[in-house]
Amino acid sequence: MRLEGKIVVVTAATRGIGYAVVEACAKEGATVYMGARNPERARERITALREKGYNVKYVYNDATDDNSYKTMIDSVVENEGRIDVLVNNFGTSNPRKDLGIANTQADEFIRTVTVNLKSVFLSSQVAINHMRRTGGGSIINISSIGGQVPDLSQIGYGTSKGAINYMTKLIAVQEARNNIRCNAVMPGMTATDAVMNNLTDEFQAFFLKHTPIKRMAMPEEIAAAVVYFASDDASFVTGQVMAVAVAGGFGLATPTFGNLNERPDAKGK
Repeated sequence: MRLEGKIVVVTAATRGIGYAVVEACAKEGATVYMGARNPERARERITALREKGYNVKYVYNDATDDNSYKTMIDSVVENEGRIDVLVNNFGTSNPRKDLGIANTQADEFIRTVTVNLKSVFLSSQVAINHMRRTGGGSIINISSIGGQVPDLSQIGYGTSKGAINYMTKLIAVQEARNNIRCNAVMPGMTATDAVMNNLTDEFQAFFLKHTPIKRMAMPEEIAAAVVYFASDDASFVTGQVMAVAVAGGFGLATPTFGNLNERPDAKGK
């Protein structure tokens, strides 16, 4: 029960990594607020989690409504008296429009970068002001390995995640004196509906070819890293951007790894 008694807020929390984080934190004893735009979907998820004995609640959050970040955090603090952990899980991109620099429309690039950065900045700003008053807290940003390793497409998404990695370190430095820690996890390819529905089988196979642990991550494995950063086990850890550790080693090996590893005579010599 590493998070027993803690108040946790998770954005974009009804599916994928967000939902796994909600369940993992609740399993560790936290009271978890599921930030989501769709109350019906959220309540379905909450009913299932409460049947397991977890303390999970709903709070409205719409990534397209800047004010909803403030109302989300403020309503949680009004109900619970504080917020201990904020998990900024929201992130978006349209792979069909977010391409390379030569072929991506400027408005699509600006939209992707803006909404992804605002989702971290606005919620963190409000949470920090409350955490300062109550003695500290932990902020965990869900980034992406795409924010560290450039690719041939998704310039908006990768740029936004790279900026979130920097913002993570900046918050860590600026707020350490207030006992507020800030860390990030950078998943590689993770077995979520978004990945299965938006990325072709060809792309998935190519990505895994360059992943030493030759499979996708499960959302629960990313959630385990979040729980660590949220817990007192990481009480002296701040400004860390966990990359290859939650990406199955993607980005760790030499560029030749994927091809050589497929050779029948590959023995790691």
